[in-house]
Amino acid sequence: MRRNVIVGQSGGPTAVINSSLVGVYKTARDRGAGKVYGMLHGIQGLLDRQYVNLSDHIKTDLDIDLLKRTPSSYLGSCRYKLPEVSLGNEIYEQIFSLLKELDIEAFFYIGGNDSMDTIKKLSDYAELIGSDIRFMGVPKTIDNDLACTDHTPGFGSAAKYIASVTKEVISDSLVYDLSAVTIIEIMGRNAGWLTAAAALAKGEDCEGVDLIYLPEVPFDMDGFTEKVRQLVAERKSIVIAVSEGIRLADGQFVCELASHSDAVDAFGHKMMQGAAKYLADKINAELGIKTRAIELNTLQRCASHMTSRVDITEAFQVGGAAVKAAFEGKTGMVATLKRLSEDPYVCITGLSDVHEIANIEKKVPVEWITENGTNVSEKLIHYIRPLIQAELSPVMVDGLPRHLRLDLEK
Repeated sequence: MRRNVIVGQSGGPTAVINSSLVGVYKTARDRGAGKVYGMLHGIQGLLDRQYVNLSDHIKTDLDIDLLKRTPSSYLGSCRYKLPEVSLGNEIYEQIFSLLKELDIEAFFYIGGNDSMDTIKKLSDYAELIGSDIRFMGVPKTIDNDLACTDHTPGFGSAAKYIASVTKEVISDSLVYDLSAVTIIEIMGRNAGWLTAAAALAKGEDCEGVDLIYLPEVPFDMDGFTEKVRQLVAERKSIVIAVSEGIRLADGQFVCELASHSDAVDAFGHKMMQGAAKYLADKINAELGIKTRAIELNTLQRCASHMTSRVDITEAFQVGGAAVKAAFEGKTGMVATLKRLSEDPYVCITGLSDVHEIANIEKKVPVEWITENGTNVSEKLIHYIRPLIQAELSPVMVDGLPRHLRLDLEK
């Protein structure tokens, strides 16, 4: 029998992050691992010796099916930045001492850019001290901003939700015979992949959003107001999608124009919200028409009732691929997705060095944004569309989805 493994989840959850957890757990068990530990609240919880034996909690095939369909992070999460790697650092010594105590062969961390920074530092420290523990990253983020992978698990389901809700908002906006502007604020600090998904709402039964603004292009406030003025003169209902991270040419976030806040997380990321509200208030004041601001907020990442089957399947596959690679001797790597074909859509797993991924943001290519910066190209729509295909229905009990929960308060 192999030695034990440990897995954790970090950063913002997604609708399919637990499918990756199942991929790690099931593959490790199938390949003869001893115990599969789960760290509670990521690396921060591990430092506090918070962990469980997952076999005590995931016992049946039904548990596995429920967990794949359960949103949020089953093991809890954290936003904890490890210090720079240095020999004899107390925090690293504490982590490696505990991993040795648990007889850990491989360490898996499911998360986004900041989580890959954790894998990079742990694998670097392991090399520094000659440890044989293998460290592997499992990608996750609705932001789709990880380098070296075609896309990230979690993005497809979030995109599916955004496109669906946008269609519904557009339909609702057409009810009354009066001029109105609706602005939908979508997550995305520096990368506009999620906001671009709003473009998928357009189809035979929906005219789609009128304007889309991504953070990759400087936001022109005067140009925005004039564009809305022109659209209102042409038709009554206008629906606009904006990224939370749109910013002016001088780098100032639009949301900061409403209320300046210096609040940041452990990785120095500014807390953001309010761009849509600011713009809606501005249009109302300048054009004198009804406006509405809608923030999708955390709904984008927790709507497991509308997961993409493609997404949930690929999330499971990258978890399994990370285990396979670790058991074959790989370390300091991240399981990735590689698109082989667009039509039909074919995607396989691969591996990339974590040093080529950690702390690097993949943004929407500027050539996939229209020249005037107010919409996205067909190429970007074609890139996203395969990722939202098919559904995995929830297990319904008493009219509501049933989830698998771990009591993180004990």
